[in-house]
Amino acid sequence: MEYSLRRALDSDIKFLLNLRSLTMGTYLKECGMPTTEDAYLARVLYEFEHAKIIEVNGCPVGLFKTKFREDSNQWYLIQIQIHPNYQNQKIATSLIETLINTANITGDSVGLSVVKTNPAQYLYARLGFVQVCENEFEYFMQYTPPINRCDTHGKV
Repeated sequence: MEYSLRRALDSDIKFLLNLRSLTMGTYLKECGMPTTEDAYLARVLYEFEHAKIIEVNGCPVGLFKTKFREDSNQWYLIQIQIHPNYQNQKIATSLIETLINTANITGDSVGLSVVKTNPAQYLYARLGFVQVCENEFEYFMQYTPPINRCDTHGKV
């Protein structure tokens, strides 16, 4: 499916609150995490300057939020949420694979956290992420690019 990304605007917040409820509400409730509008708003606004709206035919269908953490040489997938009507159409896979390809080029890792009850963890595992630790509510996962073994002349 063809999609595009654009910078998130304040005018997208209502859409993003509804999207969070639709995509995460059940998983958050199942593991005892907050599901109030204030909790949703705090998560939507977290690193909002890095938020991109996923659009299909000019209509918003999701959120993709990433950031490069220079202190750890790691890309971090802060949030990815796709409206249920557009899930299972390879949008998330495509976006994550693009992030992984960037990491492979730069030699940086990709990190993320996923609520323990969220089946997206299986997508992440399929794409090469491994669990590196956990807390009460989430698994922390990381993709590490293959080591580029070069000799001193830069030849593989």
